[in-house]
Amino acid sequence: MIYFDNLKFHTQLKYEVYLLGKYLTKHYDSETADRVLKANSSDLDNLAKALGAKDIEFFCLYFMSDTFVVKDLNKDGSIPEDHKPNVARQLSEGHYELWSIANDVFVIDKRDKTVIIEPRGYAKTTIFDMSVCVYLHCYEKSIFTLLGAKTDGDATQFLDSIKKVFNENQKIIKCFGKLIDAKAIKVNGERYTINANEVEFTNCTYIRTVGSGTSVRGANWGGIRPTVVIADDFQSKDNILTEAAREKQYNKWTTEVEEVGDKAVYRNGRKIKAATKIIAIGTVLHIDCLMSKLARNNDYFTVLRRAIVLKDDETVEDIFESDLWLQCHDIYFDEKLNEDERKEKAKQFYDDHKEEMQFETWWPEKWDCFNDLAIKYWENRAAFMSEFMNDASSIGEKWFKSVATRTKEEIEDHVFTKTMLCIDPASTTSKKSDFTAMAVGSKATNDFTYIRDLLMKKLGYEQYCKKAVEMLERNPDVTHINIERNTFQGADVVRIKELIAESPILKGKKYEWINEMQKKNKDEKISTVVDPVNNGQIIVCSDCEDSKEAVNQILDFQGQLYTTHDDMIDCISELENKIKTIEVVQFATIMDRRKLGL
Repeated sequence: MIYFDNLKFHTQLKYEVYLLGKYLTKHYDSETADRVLKANSSDLDNLAKALGAKDIEFFCLYFMSDTFVVKDLNKDGSIPEDHKPNVARQLSEGHYELWSIANDVFVIDKRDKTVIIEPRGYAKTTIFDMSVCVYLHCYEKSIFTLLGAKTDGDATQFLDSIKKVFNENQKIIKCFGKLIDAKAIKVNGERYTINANEVEFTNCTYIRTVGSGTSVRGANWGGIRPTVVIADDFQSKDNILTEAAREKQYNKWTTEVEEVGDKAVYRNGRKIKAATKIIAIGTVLHIDCLMSKLARNNDYFTVLRRAIVLKDDETVEDIFESDLWLQCHDIYFDEKLNEDERKEKAKQFYDDHKEEMQFETWWPEKWDCFNDLAIKYWENRAAFMSEFMNDASSIGEKWFKSVATRTKEEIEDHVFTKTMLCIDPASTTSKKSDFTAMAVGSKATNDFTYIRDLLMKKLGYEQYCKKAVEMLERNPDVTHINIERNTFQGADVVRIKELIAESPILKGKKYEWINEMQKKNKDEKISTVVDPVNNGQIIVCSDCEDSKEAVNQILDFQGQLYTTHDDMIDCISELENKIKTIEVVQFATIMDRRKLGL
């Protein structure tokens, strides 16, 4: 069974006849469509080849229907004779819009530069990379296509999917010939080049892949410069970490990628050769990343789509902070339930109120509001806003909306599996200097992290070392001590060990010490705890002397560049990341078999 346009077709032939009729009517009229269909009834593929030249959407749905059209088993569970079942989803309106844009670029020659910004997982690579490249080289619309990705490996993977179509799609092979043929010989006696990074087609066209770190200056094939450049996910996280990295990536694009092709050629006022087509495809990673800057570049036609279809003046928060979604959120992060129960009960709540909680998405066939969107938003809001909503506008905003607190008595009522003291020391006590931040944190059996004790003060060296020992005396179940090495280069560890040896409470106690230089980007590290803190999975004791100031400092954090002090949240993020690596050794108890009556 084939499903298309809300219709069911029992055979591939019936589907193809319907599709030809629909698109012939679109380009001509129904009368012409009927006449042409009857005249070509003995060779529909040849008719489809001619129609496909003027409509990429039709080409994909006809010649690549196994990829884009839902096909299922027969009612009795048997496999249809003329087509294979697949796992394709119904395409959304947005996918058809992308093919319409491809027609504007490659068929009508309406645009030369296009930037396509779509949510992660929207099949943009399949729609506007793989299938469009197949079309371009079937019809020789591009002589030399330069296919870019963030790494050479990614680019090679894109090319592999294109080669697979040319090697396995029997309808394309029948209508366009065997365009990839390792045994074929060129006119000059040489074999066609076919490898991981390049393909020479038998119709004298060519594809080459390139990673974003490779220079494309002077790229040519037999003296021909690229006629189409498609850069799919051309940027990585490394390209956005610093302002210099972002600027370097954009400069590379404008000075190399945009200049790698040719300008349009006009003769007697008539265009006789199109300009090189440049297509950038991806998601927004930063407010000033490559894709963001191209979207603001007036020289580009821009498509920017978000996974959730928002109404005018509506925000994602308006959806997920509505009453029912907040109740669902609280169930999902209920510390009194184990992890499996939380998700199961939250999903049940969503199912019970699905009609009221449902919101519009760009691809309802793929994205479930609870599993695919709400959970991703709760677990990592920053990544969700970037990858699903293509929105990096929150830079400079406060990262933490709330900090869950409990009294010492409430916290100590839990069973803890591992406990660590984490220290971020400061070297001076001036007005502008940082605070020394200390936190004792424990993982509980519910997998939440509890900050059971904390300190945030401006302390001199000796005073800091003594305070560390006092904290250890108050928390005898600490087994690991993590101290940032950058400030005192290990001298403070030596001094704290000396004070431990002098302490009547701690004398003879053994600890695991971690004293490492911090080289990781601070914002990147703190970003890993944004959602656990906001969701109440990291809970802070409210009874400590510095609890109020520590919580206020956390709530004021807006990123390293926009925040005066980040000592406590830096300390807590380091603790959370390190305590996960602690392995709890379980000791086996030997039982006397005679007690079991054996």
